[in-house]
Amino acid sequence: MQDPNEDTEWNDVLRQKGILPPKQKEKEISEDDIINMLEQTIEQKQNNERNLEKLDLDELDELEDSEDEAVLQEYRNKRIAEMKALASKARYGSVIEITGEDYVKEVNKAGEDVWVILHLYARGVPFCALINQHFTELAVRFPTVKFIRSIAQTCIPNFPDKNLPTIFVYQNGQMKKQFMGPELRSPKCTCEELEYMLGQIGAINTEITEDPRPKVQDVLFRDLADNNDW
Repeated sequence: MQDPNEDTEWNDVLRQKGILPPKQKEKEISEDDIINMLEQTIEQKQNNERNLEKLDLDELDELEDSEDEAVLQEYRNKRIAEMKALASKARYGSVIEITGEDYVKEVNKAGEDVWVILHLYARGVPFCALINQHFTELAVRFPTVKFIRSIAQTCIPNFPDKNLPTIFVYQNGQMKKQFMGPELRSPKCTCEELEYMLGQIGAINTEITEDPRPKVQDVLFRDLADNNDW
């Protein structure tokens, strides 16, 4: 049977006689239609990329049979490269104990762009012990940062005990910041507070963006409440 929609002279005669309905005109694609199609394609591609970036290597392997292998391989190689780059930088992960003899090597010559965070402490001081605990936790969570501790008198002779604990922050052999006892909210400094303070100077990539330290007025009201018999 001949296609009634086919563009032939016979079909034209049948249309003129009213035997065949008028030929439907193909819808013209406007410039706006083309732009919309392009935008939808781009949006879909971006969504696919975002979804792929959330997958781990095993999940990417599972998709190889159903997705474009070249695209998946590109993301897989990218993820492997990112993991290798992180692994090459993550060479610490624990707190290093040093003496004064190690200072230049471990601090001033730690390496290009390496952040070094040094805690000077004294044994038997509870607040120093607390900061050491915080250092242990932060060193594990930020293995690309070099966390160091040293007994103050063995590192810097005659260092004033009243300034303990003291934290020095170095990068490229230069001191970027120092925190001494009172600045650390002795003796109630939390690990989150210390992480925030170090993040503010760029030493660690913290996700804490708001200062977790209590406001001055909150501390005053709390102390007043503690000193009154209600």
